[in-house]
Amino acid sequence: MQTNDNMIRDYSAVLESEFGKHGTPERAKFDEEAYAFYTSQILLDARKKARLTQSELAGRIGADKSYISKIEKGLTVPSVATFYRIVNALGLAVELHPA
Repeated sequence: MQTNDNMIRDYSAVLESEFGKHGTPERAKFDEEAYAFYTSQILLDARKKARLTQSELAGRIGADKSYISKIEKGLTVPSVATFYRIVNALGLAVELHPA
């Protein structure tokens, strides 16, 4: 997807043309990967803000440093339980709001 020509775009339409409409397997795969990347960046930023190394965070949740690295690179998605352990280890809270 090349969009660096300074044109204003409707990114919903761009995503639809590139990855399919919502509800298609291709779009579901893209959305899942996008959410994994977004989550990984939130956790990476929070770990750095907490001034923890990957090893220190891993130790707090009983995991390996390499596992934290894979999460932060978006290569693996933690289970919900592990996500909450990471959030708690970073001194964060999860808030759920109606859409």
